[in-house]
Amino acid sequence: MAYGPAEIIVIKFPGNQFRGEILPALADLVESRTIRLIDMLVVIKESDGAVTYLEAKEAFPDGPVAGTIGDADLLGSDDVDAIADQLEPGSTAGLLLFEHLWAASFTQALRDAGGQLVMQERIPAAAVEEIERAARA
Repeated sequence: MAYGPAEIIVIKFPGNQFRGEILPALADLVESRTIRLIDMLVVIKESDGAVTYLEAKEAFPDGPVAGTIGDADLLGSDDVDAIADQLEPGSTAGLLLFEHLWAASFTQALRDAGGQLVMQERIPAAAVEEIERAARA
């Protein structure tokens, strides 16, 4: 079975304002088989610096992605510690580990053709938008 590349993203919400509004869009990506959600954590850093974290299934048991997250539990306390060090007090972060399912067949075709991936870099959407604005100016 061919796998697509996997990726971890961290999304910060200042002021502990994460209430799950992005979950329906994430569920759409899973349902369309664009991605496979492998693991997801919610990290909360209180104003006094105390850090807690929840598995997404605990944080949003009735949310649209609760039943789509794998049971691998690949994200853990080391990941939480690394993110918590970067979070300002009074912030929340979502850690998402997912596989790019859309790329699985291309990955297999690449291997079958004897090709080797030599570089892969993700460019954030905001950077692409800024480059486009600068090019139009």
